[in-house]
Amino acid sequence: MLLSPATLALALGALYLAFTILSSITSKIHHYRQSKALGCEEPVKGSTAFFGIPGFLRLSKAVREKRWIDYLADQFDLHGTTFLQRFLSRRIIVTIEPENIKALLATQFKDFCLGTRHEQFDPLLGDGIFTLDGAGWSHARGLLRPQFARDQVADLTMLDDHITHLIALIPKDRSAFDIQRLFFLLTLDSATHFLFGESVGCMSPGTTGVLEKSAVRNAQGFAEAFTTAQDYLAARSRAQSLYWLVNPKEFREANARVHEVVDHYVNVALARKRNPESKSDGRYIFLEALAAETDNPKMLRDNMLNILLAGRDTTASLLSSTFFYLAQYPAVWERLRREIVDEFGDVRNPKCEITQAKLKDVKYLRYVLNEVLRLQPPVPVNFRVATKDTSLPVGGGPDKRSPVYIQKGQLVAYNVFAMHRRTDYWGKDARIFRPERWEENAKHGWEYLPFNGGPRICLGQQYALTEASYTVVRLMQHFDTVENADPHPLQEPIKNSNLTMMHDRGVPVKLYSSDQV
Repeated sequence: MLLSPATLALALGALYLAFTILSSITSKIHHYRQSKALGCEEPVKGSTAFFGIPGFLRLSKAVREKRWIDYLADQFDLHGTTFLQRFLSRRIIVTIEPENIKALLATQFKDFCLGTRHEQFDPLLGDGIFTLDGAGWSHARGLLRPQFARDQVADLTMLDDHITHLIALIPKDRSAFDIQRLFFLLTLDSATHFLFGESVGCMSPGTTGVLEKSAVRNAQGFAEAFTTAQDYLAARSRAQSLYWLVNPKEFREANARVHEVVDHYVNVALARKRNPESKSDGRYIFLEALAAETDNPKMLRDNMLNILLAGRDTTASLLSSTFFYLAQYPAVWERLRREIVDEFGDVRNPKCEITQAKLKDVKYLRYVLNEVLRLQPPVPVNFRVATKDTSLPVGGGPDKRSPVYIQKGQLVAYNVFAMHRRTDYWGKDARIFRPERWEENAKHGWEYLPFNGGPRICLGQQYALTEASYTVVRLMQHFDTVENADPHPLQEPIKNSNLTMMHDRGVPVKLYSSDQV
């Protein structure tokens, strides 16, 4: 006897439901056994009620109010240093335990990957060091590492003209201005000069020929297109597996404008490689050095954009936060400037050439930058996705010291911003800007992680610190006074974080010399 369509549909539905329930039970038994075999215990549960919808709504509200970084940090005060968080259907382990972060980034490196980051970032960054895992990542890092080991990375002569342009843009009438805006122009100029052999010239008069002929039209247009593209990348990252919903026309056009400019420089580098007689004047150019290793134009463009993003934004963030604090702590400014002038002199009476080695001799300068990176790390929050059933060393059980079970595909977020403010590592004044703490104890392990760690540790760390140090020295040689010009000053800045963190209201200051009329 044949079944009616309705009866058949009902039977198939029942079979599917039974299969789903059986699969769920089988999966739970499997993970329970795996967890016990690894000696794991349950972590504290954070916001998991009602499928994580209330927690998701609270986070969304914090994002709109530009306080989500502080909101996430506050959750550790409520739930401890490692806990389970649920946002909609996603179960996430969140941690600020150095042991867990060390496992994620180093000792269990192969147990975790970037998840869907490649798909999220591909429209702008393509196949580069920040988007790839596995063999692709190893190849990209192998191409880039030798270039950052070269002496030219520490060559400060290239920075000199750009900082001179920056100083020229600072008001001479003691009026207030946003120094963060100038730092983003500075780092875009210096990064493109270092990478392409030619600065886009955000701060210098006139325009670069290639920009005039491109869709961006000028340096400001390139900077705006690059920033717009990054804003959308951040939105795609927050959307996680629904990243594909964030793909508007504005985003696509910004990517195309950025690619057009970078492709021009790539083509010039490849042409010079094919015709040695047309090579540049002997100056080190990152792109030309990389072109010696590959003829693939997309590979060159993707790697240039990955490094440009890091070279521009993270250093600008560090410099902006440095002057945010220096403007609020005059005693720190006075001590730092005194040590810089003692070592290098000022603009009227220079003592010696500024070199990378001599910059390292000014220890208080390093203490100040370390403290800025502690309180305002340019990349405050990051994550990894498990490639297999695995565990993290601590966070489970009543004492929170047992391993925590991580299922394949589960996301683990680590919060560097919150970890850098733990009172058990940094003292009761952990939220206070105090560079002297580095004088008392300069040795720290995985609890201090401004440049990431493990195999993915930042290749450009020394480049960024050298550029930031040199910029601070040059500015202090020219100006002896800094004042906070924010009409509503805050001890903790309002943060705008796309891929890197910046100050949402800028960094309004007054910068001048006491004898300046």
